[in-house]
Amino acid sequence: MPKLSNMRAVGFRDPRKRITTMSEFGAIIAGTGSYLPESRLTNEDLSKMVDTNDQWIVQRTGIRERRIAAPQESTATLATAAARKALANAGLEPKDLDLILCATITPEMGFPSTACFVAAELGLSSTPAFDLAAACSGFIYAIETATAFVKSGRYENVLVMGAETMSRITDYRDRGSCILFGDGAGAVILQRSADPAQGVLYTSIHADGHGWESLHLKPGSRHVLDETLLSDRDQFVKLKGREVYKFAVTRFEELIQDAMRKCELTSDSVSLIIPHQSNLRIIEFALEKLGIPMEKSFVNIEKYGNTSAASIPIALDEARRTGRIQPGSVVLFVAFGAGLTWSNAVIRF
Repeated sequence: MPKLSNMRAVGFRDPRKRITTMSEFGAIIAGTGSYLPESRLTNEDLSKMVDTNDQWIVQRTGIRERRIAAPQESTATLATAAARKALANAGLEPKDLDLILCATITPEMGFPSTACFVAAELGLSSTPAFDLAAACSGFIYAIETATAFVKSGRYENVLVMGAETMSRITDYRDRGSCILFGDGAGAVILQRSADPAQGVLYTSIHADGHGWESLHLKPGSRHVLDETLLSDRDQFVKLKGREVYKFAVTRFEELIQDAMRKCELTSDSVSLIIPHQSNLRIIEFALEKLGIPMEKSFVNIEKYGNTSAASIPIALDEARRTGRIQPGSVVLFVAFGAGLTWSNAVIRF
């Protein structure tokens, strides 16, 4: 394994403007957890709702089914369930938390934040809590934010969640988008460590708002939810599939190369790649271009679909529980989504 420097770049935008920080602390993943609703929406189910079929969906996306939140479930209830599992896995109680972050684009309400609802469900009454909205890149955005707090020495235990109820903003008359999305939540406990060579070694986050039309949800201060918006079904996710596909493939390759270069890694020294579970074809094509075998990646999109900010923490928890991640594993994360946003992270377990 190549020696990794304690000097890490956090949030760089351009290699020529790289910002480095030296910290005596590390930020490790002390626990993980996830929660998926029980209800399954299969490709056969969708074929009864729109003009599609199992073969068409699998061929284009790799998805066979996705989970759908029950009427009594919400983004906060999914996030809380995942958070409780992460806390138990870390051997902590809610009172041990110093900060709560939730990455989501399907919040419990416009306000308060979903993180505040989770804090209340955990019985907390003064712990700071807030949401981040970076779509499918949201979890890594939250990890970078939490890492800064932890490595600075400000906080010791931070709950970081990615939680979505994408079914609540999906148009089930639009076969181009409704086949993609599912609901779920994942959570991690990011904990301060005395060893800066362990845990989060590197992160970078990026955004280009010029590409917002490729993937967006209109209701807000720019587009008020009124009769015109409803009649055009613009209260749902709008997706330009080909544009997003090209963007994702390009960024996927760049993010992998960037992380390996900055952390002095090789394909052999990377234990596992956990990509955002957007589309199996994107993952396959990008890895093939990089010359990395699919076996090097963790993919569960066939079971859960695209759960946006929840996809990476759900996959991370599943990879740990199934033994794909062991002590000493170096795991590379990549994500890309609406914004347009893209991000990566390298974590040593």
